[in-house]
Amino acid sequence: MSALQVTGMGIVSAIGNNAEQTLQSLLEEKHGIAPVGYLQTVHKEIPCGEVKLSNAQLRSILDLPQNAPYSRSALLGTLAVKQAVTQSGLEAARKKGARIAFVNGTTVGGMEISEQLYTEFIDSQNNTHNADIPQIFCGHCTDLIADYFGNLFSMATTASTACSSAAGAIILAAELIKNGYADCAVAGGCECLSKFHLNGFNTLMILDKEPCRPFDNTRAGLNLGEGAGYLVLESKEWASKHNAEPLCTLAGYGNACDAYHQTASSPDGQGAFLAMSGALKSSGLEITDIDYINAHGTGTPNNDLSEGNAVMRLFGEHIPPISSTKSFTGHTTSASGGVESAICILAMQHNFIPASLRFENRIEELSFAPQATTVRDIKLNNVLCNSFGFGGNDASLIFSKI
Repeated sequence: MSALQVTGMGIVSAIGNNAEQTLQSLLEEKHGIAPVGYLQTVHKEIPCGEVKLSNAQLRSILDLPQNAPYSRSALLGTLAVKQAVTQSGLEAARKKGARIAFVNGTTVGGMEISEQLYTEFIDSQNNTHNADIPQIFCGHCTDLIADYFGNLFSMATTASTACSSAAGAIILAAELIKNGYADCAVAGGCECLSKFHLNGFNTLMILDKEPCRPFDNTRAGLNLGEGAGYLVLESKEWASKHNAEPLCTLAGYGNACDAYHQTASSPDGQGAFLAMSGALKSSGLEITDIDYINAHGTGTPNNDLSEGNAVMRLFGEHIPPISSTKSFTGHTTSASGGVESAICILAMQHNFIPASLRFENRIEELSFAPQATTVRDIKLNNVLCNSFGFGGNDASLIFSKI
């Protein structure tokens, strides 16, 4: 089977509620990192990349009742999936008999609801919110999103591998199509902020109290973000059956786990190296064919050095331009592979390389520096997108212009 076509995408993050807003923010170098506004936390000193919509506004946009038992993750995911489905015309494929899979990457799921209602859950005399209890399971978030679209999906499943979840979901979707289990797929991920989420990363002491600066020698940590990003994948044959206009192809992908540590990346970036190498091998491309790397680039001392070492090991003297768009959106954790895949496609479509905001000082151990400002009017034929998770669970995707 030839490379799968991407016929639709949806994205919502701190820098925009759709692809058009996201593109504008990237070109204007306008980030979305700010003091916490929507998450109910006492830690107002920790900046995050929040989506600039309340749950009530999200329900209204989606024409859902205000009492609909949707977690924030499910609301963000539904909005982004709706954009992707609409752009691809996937409803027409379903009417022609397509088997459409939905593969959703998430870890937080409905955790923020269980946080809000915890004391009521443990009160055996109060069962007002019993219907919300299932939302603690990430798979329930996937089911809520799938149910919104009626009978569009013939199957739905969840990938939960922390920060590589959405990229892993895209890989799983591609494998489902290539192995004959589905004709088309919507794949990516969603994640909202939660107190457990925020406090957990804070306990690891890897949150920056200022807007993050990935790949800078003075980097001090990441900014958490939230959002959702999804792609519609189809074979060329199915895309032509319902006259879908391809945006690009998913040319290759790689997934690896070096199991170095529960939370830290290996010093030599072994997992990252294997994931990127696997993506190149499956695409049939050479290192010199890659025009841009959208790095995982969290801004933590450990991640950026580890990823940088892996990039140097693989690309040697041919390191392409590299940047981290987490400097715009914050780290959307499980959603990052979907959010950043959409950003990569926007970059290819509109001929630009996004900046790594706030970069000033090159990391001493690395031979390269990230792109500090936006590069315009540059042709991108092949883009590598990295998503690396806890436990060394790493995924890399390559998108190519048709």
